[in-house]
Amino acid sequence: MKVVENDIIPFKGFLAINFFGVAFVRRDVWREKDAWHRRKCIIHESIHTAQMKELLYIFFYLLYFFEWLYWLVVRPKEAYRSLSFEVEAYSHQGDEEYLMNRKHFAQWRH
Repeated sequence: MKVVENDIIPFKGFLAINFFGVAFVRRDVWREKDAWHRRKCIIHESIHTAQMKELLYIFFYLLYFFEWLYWLVVRPKEAYRSLSFEVEAYSHQGDEEYLMNRKHFAQWRH
């Protein structure tokens, strides 16, 4: 996965965002993290890349957005962490071998 360090994307307060399989990281936050936290971030974003590929990218973004809207109504303060895509990524970001054994559409198996 390509990682692009910059000072603009994502917004302040966030570490990384994935656009079509490229992780954009905030330079200031990224450099504060130790190697293990950076690796966890890469695994997390790699899981999102796998999700994107399965859903042909555009459907990933559409489903992500509409699921976020749903959770924004149901659990406003927990909308982001309630997303099926994020539940899978956060649950397995510490597992170096997860992507080798990941089943297709695993975001909906949690």
